[in-house]
Amino acid sequence: MRKYAIAAVLMGVFVTPAFALVAGPYFVGLNPTTHTCSVVTKMEPGMKMMGKYRSHAAAERAMGRMKECKG
Repeated sequence: MRKYAIAAVLMGVFVTPAFALVAGPYFVGLNPTTHTCSVVTKMEPGMKMMGKYRSHAAAERAMGRMKECKG
């Protein structure tokens, strides 16, 4: 039983940094030609940044409240 606990701890130590790679800033971007908004992790050239958020869910909520994104 003890070796399973040690294996679980070691796995957690090596897997946890991988989760940090997935997380990151999320942006609400407005495409000026189509007048549509989207949540992106990287702003494309020509897009107008409407805000920067820590989570995808926070960006989605904010996008729903933006009048520019209700097209």
